[in-house]
Amino acid sequence: MSSVDAVTAYIGLGSNLEDPRQQVQTALQELLVLSSSCLLNCSSLYKSRPVGPQHQPDYINAVATILTTLDPYQLLDHLQALEQVHGRVRDGERWGPRTLDLDLLLYGDSMINTPRLQIPHPEMVNRAFVLLPLSEIAPMEMEIPGKGVLKSLLEDLAEGGIERLE
Repeated sequence: MSSVDAVTAYIGLGSNLEDPRQQVQTALQELLVLSSSCLLNCSSLYKSRPVGPQHQPDYINAVATILTTLDPYQLLDHLQALEQVHGRVRDGERWGPRTLDLDLLLYGDSMINTPRLQIPHPEMVNRAFVLLPLSEIAPMEMEIPGKGVLKSLLEDLAEGGIERLE
């Protein structure tokens, strides 16, 4: 991988079905061998209540940093293929239960707003289960394009319902 065109990207991982902790840990191992990419770091695992329908199990979440030469749409394709390997079913239920959810949170300092891809991820600044793990592996002074500085976003966030796991 050429470091000249490499971009740092942050990926949110989540699962609440079929041994969620193992699903996330396996996905992190799969990011180690992701095409044209290098896994740089990953956060601790966090347990959080579901955002959507409350009749589902709690989630296990983490955030990973990669260095990649894939463009954002190629990276999204690879992440969605990994979700499918894990049995992810997209049945139309918004925020429903899933075996694996991989969200492309940030791609360098890009701002993308297309029907297929929004970067930064539109809900990331409202979610403790994204910002807390992100703060473990990213500089607190990091600017979330169009949203603000990570440290300030964390200060404004309610952390209820999230627990860092050992």
